[in-house]
Amino acid sequence: MSQNGTNMKPISPTLSENEQFFKERVGLGDSFDLGMRKIHILNKEINIYYVNGLCDTQFIIEIMESLLHLNDVERKSSKVPALIENRLVHQQVENIEKLDEAVDQVLSGLIVIFVEGEDTAFVVDTRSYPGRNPEEPDTEKVVRGARDGYVENIIVNTALTRRRIRDERLRNEILQIGERSKTDICISYIKDIADPDLIDIVRKEIKAIDIDGITMADKTVEEFLVKQGYNPFPLVRYTERPDIAATHLLEGHVLIMVDTSPSVIITPTTFFHHVQHVEEYRQSPTVGTFVRWVRFLGILASIFLLPFWFLLVLEPTLLPDPLAFIGPSEQSNIPIIVQIFAADIGIEFLRMAAIHTPTALSTAMGLIAAVLIGQIAIDVGLFVPEVILYVSLAAVGSFTTPSYELSVANKIARLVLLILVAIFHTVGFVVGSTIFIIILAGIRSLNTPYLWPFIPFSPKALMMILVRRAVPGSKVRPNITHPRNRQRQT
Repeated sequence: MSQNGTNMKPISPTLSENEQFFKERVGLGDSFDLGMRKIHILNKEINIYYVNGLCDTQFIIEIMESLLHLNDVERKSSKVPALIENRLVHQQVENIEKLDEAVDQVLSGLIVIFVEGEDTAFVVDTRSYPGRNPEEPDTEKVVRGARDGYVENIIVNTALTRRRIRDERLRNEILQIGERSKTDICISYIKDIADPDLIDIVRKEIKAIDIDGITMADKTVEEFLVKQGYNPFPLVRYTERPDIAATHLLEGHVLIMVDTSPSVIITPTTFFHHVQHVEEYRQSPTVGTFVRWVRFLGILASIFLLPFWFLLVLEPTLLPDPLAFIGPSEQSNIPIIVQIFAADIGIEFLRMAAIHTPTALSTAMGLIAAVLIGQIAIDVGLFVPEVILYVSLAAVGSFTTPSYELSVANKIARLVLLILVAIFHTVGFVVGSTIFIIILAGIRSLNTPYLWPFIPFSPKALMMILVRRAVPGSKVRPNITHPRNRQRQT
């Protein structure tokens, strides 16, 4: 609701007027899930408003039992509101003065208690949102490590983070965004580490969101926050792991949690934030560095391997004699570039089909696609075997990319690079690769250079990306977040 405090309707001492407001504004009596319970406490009528499915029924019953017990132990008194407030057996009780605020609280899953003759109401947080238990995210699995993950409940998510950082300086600011959805958004940061300017920017951008609702949750918030436009490269990082989120908090990042979403937004981020995985930090530094380099090679292969192979097919003179075997050994009636695009798009078909296929059938579908479709396509002459090989290697490289958003962006860059190679050959590959790096260097996420620490160059920070350092040796926080406290051990 966009109304401000000056034009909100105040709570009326007459309960029938408040009830009429709920009937007109919220549909009390029309919507089956919106309920009201009337009871009498010390000769005063009490109205309790709630939404079925969003409140914990047991808590409401306990509160009503405690209130009704006043009739047995107290006499008629002018201090009924004080007695009621004292008997509200809950840790979160607030007073409100506006009916519009009461509506917002009820629709958020809290209960609102009106007392006859009073122009204020009590709000009790008895929310119990439907949801699942914390479990390991499918896209961020580890061999060793925690198996809990964020869920769709923002209260549970803040608790998972607080469990790992029990610092009195950890702040969780709550906001409500969306004229109709009124979705809860939490901004998390550590007060003496995070840059105050970054916190102010994030807070200001979120408060400036003007939309009916953010039913798509964190993705909608991201598009308002970083104003990505048609840039395919992700400007924020998503994670469903509390340990990753807590690590970034300690580095000075700001987290954004959106109710109904199991993903947490990490800001600001660079390109290299999207190519690291928690598995690297669950192994020894040597093993972690090895895994990191293998992943880097896979990401480079997903972008440049297929265009470079296609360039060698078009310009076989670039190959030295010992590598002259590279390239198709037989002629085909279908141009190689058409085969590459058909195979690459075919893999996208399979990926989309796997998402919409029940888990029990997805493995069988993959075998059918790999064995039958691929082999038959080669046998009938639609594809040469080398095309299937290199397209598959590029696809595997995409799957090694920890960030799904980055893997799709890299695929788009690969297809554009293929088109340039097909038209301009060597010049197209060189110029296209250069433009690719220039575009990445020009991207800024919340005023953060996207290719840092490569551009602008920071040798110490770049070495920390190339080599996974031992935790005792990592005593300084990355300066890309402009942390107020650079030392990790303080």
